[in-house]
Amino acid sequence: MKLLRILCAAFVTLSLVGCSKQASESNDSSIKVVATANPHAILLEEVKPLLKEKGYDLEIIETDDYYMPNEAVNSKDADANFFQHIPFFNHETSQNGYDLVSLGAVHIEPFGFYSKVVKDVNDLNDGATIIISNSIADHGRILAILEDHDLLTLKDGVDAMSATVSDIDENPLNLVFKEVKPELLVASFEQEEGDLVAINGNYAIQAGLNPSEDAVILETASSDNPYANIVACRSEDANNPKLRALIDALTSDTIKSFIESKWSNGSVLPVSK
Repeated sequence: MKLLRILCAAFVTLSLVGCSKQASESNDSSIKVVATANPHAILLEEVKPLLKEKGYDLEIIETDDYYMPNEAVNSKDADANFFQHIPFFNHETSQNGYDLVSLGAVHIEPFGFYSKVVKDVNDLNDGATIIISNSIADHGRILAILEDHDLLTLKDGVDAMSATVSDIDENPLNLVFKEVKPELLVASFEQEEGDLVAINGNYAIQAGLNPSEDAVILETASSDNPYANIVACRSEDANNPKLRALIDALTSDTIKSFIESKWSNGSVLPVSK
């Protein structure tokens, strides 16, 4: 499994380097976007004909790596990326000094907690293990959901968006938190490695899970959710016509209707302007 992930990462890297010249030097009609597979790449495939009508050719580079896409855009190996929510974006740009900006929000993927051990949160035993992403940007979101379900409380004055496990005040069930890489969350669920597994929306969808039916706990989603997924690009390209065409296509009524039809179970929700 580890070797497979290494080979996949190497393939994506070679694709970025070898498919064409750097994005900044590519043809003005080409738009190169790095994205995770589901639902991001699916949505990008859907906007291809819309962009074609505007005279643009969309090239999609798929990856399951959460850390490569921002680096690829910052280093001009891609024009934009589409895979992350705002807190993750803010954390990554701050930590790495990336000169990137958000072009706008497209959709929300409600976060879910899944289990092969319990069917209801009331069935959790003292000392239950909660498996979470090792992406710190996800921790506040996960803890806020657990707090909403009275499983813990955060310390007074803590911003839920930036909270970590160390910010927990009360933990009546003595929940134990175990971190794994985001791409391994589904495997942890399948192998029953924890009582609850908090799985990112795109990985849950890719694994064939139905959030509204399969999640023991499901995040309440709304259009003003701070965890909306965005398209990011270099700040110098924020007003580039081809990238404006990209975000306009992704937030069009056509794509909103597509999202509502394809993910009618509510696992993906379009963001209202």
